[in-house]
Amino acid sequence: MERLERSGRWLRAALARGPLRRRLPALLLAIAVLGSALKDSDLVPDTPLQNKRNPLNVYFVKVAWAWTLWLLLPFITFTTYELGRSKLLYGRTRSALLVLRRLGALLVGTAVWYLCTELFIYIENLTGECSLQGKPSQPGQPPRLYGSKRECQRDSGVWSGFDISGHCFLLSYCAMMILEELAVLEALAIEHSSKLRVVINVLLVSLCSLTMIWVFMFLCTALYFHDFSQKLLGVLIGLAAWYGTYRFWYLKPFSPGLPLPNIPLSSKKYSYSR
Repeated sequence: MERLERSGRWLRAALARGPLRRRLPALLLAIAVLGSALKDSDLVPDTPLQNKRNPLNVYFVKVAWAWTLWLLLPFITFTTYELGRSKLLYGRTRSALLVLRRLGALLVGTAVWYLCTELFIYIENLTGECSLQGKPSQPGQPPRLYGSKRECQRDSGVWSGFDISGHCFLLSYCAMMILEELAVLEALAIEHSSKLRVVINVLLVSLCSLTMIWVFMFLCTALYFHDFSQKLLGVLIGLAAWYGTYRFWYLKPFSPGLPLPNIPLSSKKYSYSR
C-alpha cells in the first residue's frame, strides 16, 4: 500500500501538473515529424512492433477509446464528487449534478472519436481505388467499380486511398484528455487513511500507465506506418479536438466544464498530498 502511495505521489508530480500538458502537443508533433523522417530514410530497425498483430496494438490501441473511457469514468466520478461536496463548493445534491455535468466530457469524447473515425473512412473511400492482383477481368465485361475499401477487400483486392492515421488522431486525443482530467488532483483533499484515496491512487497509476502506452504506440505508428501527411493530419485533428474542447468550449457555461474549478491551489485544504 505504501508503494502505491509513493507511486501516486510521483505520478501526480510528473504527469498531473501543468508543464507536461503544455509540452505534450509539441512532443507529439515532433515525434510525428522525426519518426516519419526516420521511416522514409530506412533507418528504423525491424522489430515485432511493426507487425499490426502485436499485442499492444491488438489489445490496447485497437480499443484505445474503450480503455480511456472506462478508466476515466470512475476517476471523474470519484474525484469530481469528492471535490464538489467540500464546504467551499457544493452540497451532496449539487455535487452529484456536477458529476453528471463533468461526465458529459466522456460523451463529447465519444462523439469526437466516432465522427472523426467515420470521416477518415469516408475520405479513404472517396479518394481510393481498388487493385485486384492476379484477377483479370472477364472478356467482354467492363472492370468492376468498387465504391469502398470493404468491397475491394471482400474480393481480395488492395485499396489505395488517402488513409488519415486514426492511431495518431486517437492516441494524441486520448493522451491529452487524460492529462487534462488528472489536473483535478491539484485541488483535491483526501485523508491518507481513506479508502477513496487508495481507489484514486489505483486509477491514477492506471491512467498514467495508459498514457505512457499511448505515447509509446504513437511513436511506433510514426516509425512504422502511414505516410507523413497522413500522420501529420491525424495528430493535428487529435490536437484540434483537444484544444477545441478543453481550451475553448469547456470554458463556456453550457459545457461539461473543466475538471479543475477556480480554487486557490495554495489552500492546504485542497492539497492531494495532505
